[in-house]
Amino acid sequence: MRSLVQALVVAEHLNFRHAANALGVAQSSVSIRIKALEETLGIVLFERRHRGVRLTEAGHRFVAEVSAGMEQIDHAVRTAGAISDGTVGRLTIGLHGSIATGFLADLRQRYRAAHPAIEQSIVEGSSSHTLAMIREGKLDVAFIVNVANVPDCHCRHLWNETLVIALPAAHPLVRLESLAWADLAAENFLVRQGGAGPQVLEHIVRRVAEHGRSLRLHRRNVGRDTLMHMVAAGEGITLTHEAGSYVPFPGVVFRPIDDENEQARFSAVWSPQNRSPALRKLLELATHMSRMDGWTMQAQTMPSSFPVKTPGHHETGGAP
Repeated sequence: MRSLVQALVVAEHLNFRHAANALGVAQSSVSIRIKALEETLGIVLFERRHRGVRLTEAGHRFVAEVSAGMEQIDHAVRTAGAISDGTVGRLTIGLHGSIATGFLADLRQRYRAAHPAIEQSIVEGSSSHTLAMIREGKLDVAFIVNVANVPDCHCRHLWNETLVIALPAAHPLVRLESLAWADLAAENFLVRQGGAGPQVLEHIVRRVAEHGRSLRLHRRNVGRDTLMHMVAAGEGITLTHEAGSYVPFPGVVFRPIDDENEQARFSAVWSPQNRSPALRKLLELATHMSRMDGWTMQAQTMPSSFPVKTPGHHETGGAP
C-alpha cells in the first residue's frame, strides 16, 4: 500500500525529489520503493530522465486504476466509520400502531432531523411476529402495546395513550360527547386479528363481562385502515388508542369512554445482541422524549390499559 501511495505521488509530481519532499521521506527511499514495485509487477511505470520522470503508457493506465481503487478504499473507510458512529445506516422498525401522530410520529420526525442519513424502514405486524423478527435479527426495534414477558429481549416503557371508541358517523351514540362501557356492551365489535388485535380483544372481553353482557364480536384479518372503513360502513364499532383517533377517517367518529381508567402502554423492545449505533441513538432520543415531554410522568399516574407483567429484562439493557 505504501508503494502504491508513493507511486501516485511520483505520478503527480513527475519528480522523485519533489515527491519525496511531499511525502516527508528521503528521495532514495522513494526511488528504491518504486523500483521494487516495478520489479514486482514486471512493468516499467516511469521513464527516468535527467530532470524528472515520465509515465509510460502502462504507467498511465496503472496509476489511473490505482487512483480509482484508492478512492474506493477511502470511501469504504469513511462509510464504515460513519456507520460505526451512527451517522449513516439503516434502522428497521416494527410496529402495529399509527405513525401519523403521537409519540411515535414525533420520535421518527425528530430522529430524521437529527440523523437524516439513517434510513428508517417500517415493518407492520402482530406483536408475536415482530418479536420473532427481533430475535431473528430482522428488526432493530419494535414498538409494542401491552408487552408481557420477553425474557430474551430488552424492553423499555415509553408512553401511554388513552383508549377511545370508533363509531360509524350515523350511529345513535354519536350524539353523545362521551360514552360509558354500559353504552357499548351490547354493540357489535370489530377487532383485527393482527397488530394489537389480541390485546384489544382481551380488553373488550373483560369490559363487556363486567357489565354482564355476552360479547358480540367479529375478528377480521385486515389492516387498520380497512377496519376503519368497515366501521364507517356500519359493520360495527372498534376500540383504538388516542393517536389513531387523530387520523381522520370519512364516516368514522371517535368518542372518549368516561369510565375507562386504563391506558395502552407502549414499549420499545430490542435484542440485547443488537449493537447498532443507530439503534442506540434512537433509544436515547426516545428515552429523552419520554422523560422530558411528560410521557413517563403520565405513565406513573395512570394504570395500564391491559394486565402487564414486568418484562424479564425491563430497563436492564439500557441502550445497546
